[in-house]
Formats: sequence, structure tokens, C-alpha cells
Amino acid sequence: MMRGEARSFTAVRKDRAADIDRWLTDLFRTAATRPYAREGGSGGKGGLSDERGPAASQGAGPSGIGQGVAAPNGISGVALVAVGSLGRGELAPGSDLDLVLLHDGRDEVARIADRIWYPIWDSGIGLDHSVRTVDEAVKVAREDLKAVLGLIQARHVVGDPELTRAVREAVLAEWRADSRRRLAELRASADKRAESGGELAFLLEPDLKDARGGLRDVQAMQAVAAAWVASAPGPRVREAYELLLDIRHGLHLVTARGTDRLVLQEQDAVAGTLGLLDAEALMRRLAEAGRTISHAFDATWRTVDRLLTGPAPRGRRPLADGVVEHGGEVVLARGVNPRTDPTLVLRAAAAAAEAGLPLAPATVSALAAQSPPLPVPWPPEARGALVALLGAGRAAVPVWEELDQAGVLVKLIPDWERVRHRPQRNPVHRYTVDRHLIETAAGAAAFTREVSRPDLLLISALLHDVGKGWPGDHSTTGEIVARDIGTRMGLPPADVEILATVVRHHLLLPETATRRDLDDPVTISRVAEAVGSREVLELLSALAVADGNATGPAAWNSWKASLVSDLVRRVRSVLSGTPPAPAPALSPEQAALARHGGGAVRVNGSAVTVVAPDRPGLLWRAAGVLAAHRMAVRSASAASAGSTAVIEFVVVPEYGTPPDPATLEADLRLVLAGRLDIEQRLARRARSMRPSRVPVAPPRVTLVDDASLTASVVEVRAHDRPGLLWRIGRAFGDCGLDVRAARVETLGAEAVDVFYVADRTGRPILDEQQRIQVREHVLAALR
Repeated sequence: MMRGEARSFTAVRKDRAADIDRWLTDLFRTAATRPYAREGGSGGKGGLSDERGPAASQGAGPSGIGQGVAAPNGISGVALVAVGSLGRGELAPGSDLDLVLLHDGRDEVARIADRIWYPIWDSGIGLDHSVRTVDEAVKVAREDLKAVLGLIQARHVVGDPELTRAVREAVLAEWRADSRRRLAELRASADKRAESGGELAFLLEPDLKDARGGLRDVQAMQAVAAAWVASAPGPRVREAYELLLDIRHGLHLVTARGTDRLVLQEQDAVAGTLGLLDAEALMRRLAEAGRTISHAFDATWRTVDRLLTGPAPRGRRPLADGVVEHGGEVVLARGVNPRTDPTLVLRAAAAAAEAGLPLAPATVSALAAQSPPLPVPWPPEARGALVALLGAGRAAVPVWEELDQAGVLVKLIPDWERVRHRPQRNPVHRYTVDRHLIETAAGAAAFTREVSRPDLLLISALLHDVGKGWPGDHSTTGEIVARDIGTRMGLPPADVEILATVVRHHLLLPETATRRDLDDPVTISRVAEAVGSREVLELLSALAVADGNATGPAAWNSWKASLVSDLVRRVRSVLSGTPPAPAPALSPEQAALARHGGGAVRVNGSAVTVVAPDRPGLLWRAAGVLAAHRMAVRSASAASAGSTAVIEFVVVPEYGTPPDPATLEADLRLVLAGRLDIEQRLARRARSMRPSRVPVAPPRVTLVDDASLTASVVEVRAHDRPGLLWRIGRAFGDCGLDVRAARVETLGAEAVDVFYVADRTGRPILDEQQRIQVREHVLAALR
């Protein structure tokens, strides 16, 4: 991992630890050698004498300390030991001190401890402390995982070094003797931490310590090495670890407190302390470090499992030409020379993924160092091996990560460097760009039997967001990059065109399905024109599902899946030359609700259906009722069938349990009759809400041209908040417009709402001044 010119705080941490050591040495000397004048005292702090004053002033903190004094000769039977960050020499500005006072059972140890602890407290530095005999320390380590991890790396500060040595040797001996049980305990702790903390490399606001791939995982690997079960972390992991320490150091400087969570609003400032350009540069470095640590962490536990569960069966099972399974890993066959076979690296990776086995570390290293470049264009067998690797589905992801960590991928696909570890600072996305691409390809493997060109599906899934490594619209730039990569891979020209088209339009189906009226003929004809063939349509359909699932739960759900499926059905009919069968005006359930008259509401889990006589303003008034009842609208679609309007909402309670459907229906009837002041309720809610601490982009209102012949299409993007849909709809009403249809979607904290509006005569807005007025009126409602 390249650190570039990023500033490092390593020397600062070492100097600070040395200052602390000198200060603690002074405190210890005073506490262990100066007699107490009397017991008790007026302060009530542990019965200290009046002589506590000079000792405290002398040890008022590490700042301003002159030359330290070495531990005095003749002091035996007591020692001060540093554990935690001070013990490792990694003390950040906001770190606490973790200290153990070891003793041989002497009576006055409590008074010695008081003389050390109280000046530390008075200095304002946090302190985690204990007083133990050697036997007590060993016993605590035997029962407490946190204690044993600290004592494994304990560092003698001052006093009797024999006590420190005795504790370290005893703790390490028991740790090694009981390694089977203790390492299982350590693994369970790490798994629990990862489950709650998430993956550091892919989090918007990661916990630098506890997230998977964070500082504690490196410390766990060091503990495994101390048990003599696996090697200590190598230089790449140590470099990644130092970067995390530097980021944590910068975070403490920026926040002036000992925090480990790197929140969004601090990231630019933290980047500045490290000499990095901005938050994106910082998070890209952080993602790389986290993935390096996670990769090494997994390898460490594979070694632990092999050593603790016994050797794997011997023998070599052939997997592919030049590739065999040996000892539960994929290795090269005897006599195979990677230097003479450029396709071997992809063939070995595909064999490993298809067998569900890891590539042996030595094999990956040999392939990375010795494999010659693939010829350009690639030979067919290389392209076939890539498709076989991606077609293995989920098993391809760890193998792909192995190739990435070894630097193989950027040699195979040079453009990969531009998306490698690139963060997506958006709550909708759960992964960095490169990880999202392989996750999408893994998901697309489930659809290979549903398309006529499974190879192009897998390759387009791998490349669909490759344009995010370049400025501009990633779909447009991605088409250019995908065309180059497809040619490099040796695809025939016709296949290159299909690949480029799929990458260019990979968002066409989900965006159209959720933001356009599918009953409008213009919508279907535009999609059919862009797609061009049923072959491309089926590739885009499968890619939409794989892409949405790999993005995150906010990007794909059953509602969006049904809309995309409906769109594909309609476009397929047009491409086949037959008009699609019209959808029924109302489903049987909706028709039953409509027979109630007035306004009817049905709540089924997160789905809320409103059926009522059609009238201007129905959508936004219904949305206002939901907002008043603490229901956040995640998606909505509105349509009319004759004189009846049907609105389908997907909602979630902002907190607590959903409201009673009968209450919702009653309030809907009241608001339609003009007897319920929703505006007053929502204004009261808005006043009670805390403003967001994170800066948000200003709202944007766009009138989309040529999207419909019968209505004006208005797209609104804004930060989501209660009553947003109601505010937008009321603004349309004030402009004399009626919402004919709507597609409302919430992606993380961002709302993407599209409305088909018409004037009172049922016509679209054509006058330019009126279009400007509508845009400004909606923007005003969002402020």
C-alpha cells in the first residue's frame, strides 16, 4: 500500500509516550521513596498527606516536563507497567493511560498507588488502572480476554523489572498452553465486534478500532502470533496499521477528544491534518488499509484453523491444467512454470472459485511476481477463464480479493486502478466502487441461464460502473472505457458494441421504472429505442437486479423489482412488434376498496393503499396524513382509473409501531372534506425536530423535456424529511397544477420524486415563464 506524501504522526506518538514515561517515572519515584507525613487529610482523596501537593504539581502532566529521572536503585517489590496504547507506544492525543501497578504483597502499595493515580486524574488524562500481585494478574488474564491481550504486550515503565518479567512470562506461557480455547474465544470476540461494527473499508462513518479491518484486528493477529500459531503481521499490514493510527491521531486533534468514529463532518478536516487533498482521498486510503488488514486477518485464521484442527488430507487433486488442490488450498502442479503461461493466473483463480477453495498465499505471490502480461487482445482461453471465475458467483469474491491484494488485477485490467478502493460517499452504497463491481458480477451469476449471452452479462456486470473512475457521467464515460476493455479482452466487434450499450444504459430500466409513468406510450417507446434488441433488454434486466442487490437494501426492493419487471414486459412486446396487453385498471383488492366510497385505506405491513374519488391534490393530501402519523414515505405511485384514484405507498414508521389503519382512514376522510388542518400538524412536528448536523446539498427541481406528450414531467431531488411530499404537492396545487401520476423514491437520506403534472385543462406546461414559476415555487416550498 502506497502512503505517498501523507503526513505521519508516528514520531509524535513515540515522543509523547516517552514524555509520559518520564512523567510516570517521576511520580513513581516520589510515591515509592517519600514517606507519608500522616494518615488522613482534609481533602478526602484517599487519605493523602499534605505532601501530595508538591508531588501533584511536579507531575501535573506530560507537557513542560524536563529531563526524566531513571527508576531509582534499591526499589524492589513494586513496578509500574503500561498496557494498551501506552504499552504499545501508540498513544494518540485523546488516549487514556492503561496502567498496572505490580507488587509483591507489600502493605503500603495502596498509598503508593494513590500517589500515582491522583496526579494523573488531576492532569485531566483518562486513566484505566489496577493494582495486582503477579499471581493476581495471571489469574485475571486467565479469565478476562481484554486483560490477557493487554498483558501480552505489557511494557515495563519503572520499578522492579523482575515483576514485569514474571507476569509476562507466566501470562504468555498460559496463553500458549491454552491456545485452542483462548484463540477460539478471541475469534468469537472478533466476529461479534465485526457484526456490530461492520466492515471498515466500506463504511461511511467507520469505527477505526472496532470495525472489521480496524486496529483491534491487527492487535488480535499480534496475539495469535504470540501464541506461536501464526506469523506476526507482515510489512503491508503494519503500514496499514500505522495509517489507521495516523487517522485516529488526526481525528483526536480535530475533535479535541478521544473518539474512534470518523464521522462525515470531520473527514475533510482529518484529511487536512494528514496532508491529504480531501475526504475522498482520506477514505480511499482508509478503504485500502481496512481491506489489507481484513485480508491478512482472514489468512491468519485459516492458518489457526489448520494448526488447531489438524492437517488437511494429503495428496493432490487436479482442478485445471497446471492447477491442483493440496492441503485444502489451490496450488500449482509440480513442474508448472508461471513465466511461460500468461493465462495461468486466471485459470488458477477460476479453479479456486469453482472449487470453493482459497488460493495458497505462496501460489498467489508466485503468480503475481512471475506471470507475464497477457497478450492484447487476450486469447480466448483467458477470456473463458475470466468468465468461469465470475460465473462461480459468491465464491468468486474472496478469490478476486486475493488477486487484488497481490496487485494482479491492475495488470490484467489497467483501468481497474481508477476504481480500486474508490469510496462512494453515499448511504445507498454499501461498498467501494471496485468491491461493488465484483459483488454485482457475483450476483449476476444467478441469471446466466436466463440470458442468451451469459458471458456478456458477467463482463458487463463487472464493468458497469467502471466510468466512476473518470470525471463526468459515469454511464457515458463507462461506455468508452468498457469499449476499450472489451477490445483488449478480445471480444468480437459486435460483442463490444453490446457490452458498451449495456454499460451505457445500465441504469435505464430502474430509473425509468421508478421515475416515469409506464402507462405513457412515450416512456415505453423511448426505452425500446435505447435498448434496440431483446438480447440487450434481457441483459439489462438481469443486470438491474444484480446491481440493485449489490448496492444495498435502499436501492432494491420488491416494489422496484415489480416496476422493472412490468417495464421489461412492455418493452419486450414493443420490440417483438406486438403492443403490450393493458394492465387492469384496478386489482380486485383495489376495486373492493373503491366500493367503500369516500376515501379507503388498507395497511398491509409497509404497504399502504389509498383508493378515493379522483380530485386535484389527493396525492399530497394523503401524503400529509401519513406524515402526520409518523409514517415516512419510502416510495409511492399514483394513477387514475376513470373517476377513481389509486395511490400505493411504501412506508415505515419513523419510530414505534404503525398507527391504526382505522385512524388513518378517518383522518384521510377528514382531510378530503377540508376538516383537518394537516399543515398545522406538520408545522408542529417540524418545530420539534432537530436540524441535521451534516451539511446537505441544496434541492434541485428539473422539468424533463420530451418525457411525455400529455403531461409535464417534474423531477425533484431533495434531502428527505417528514412532510416533503406534502410540501411539493401543495406547491403544485398553488401553481394550478394537478398531479396525474407520480413516482416517489427515497434513497438513503435523499428523495428522488418524479411527478407528471398538467394544468386545469389537462395539458402540459408549455409556456416558459410558467415553467420557471413552477420550478421556483417548488424550490421555495423545500427551503
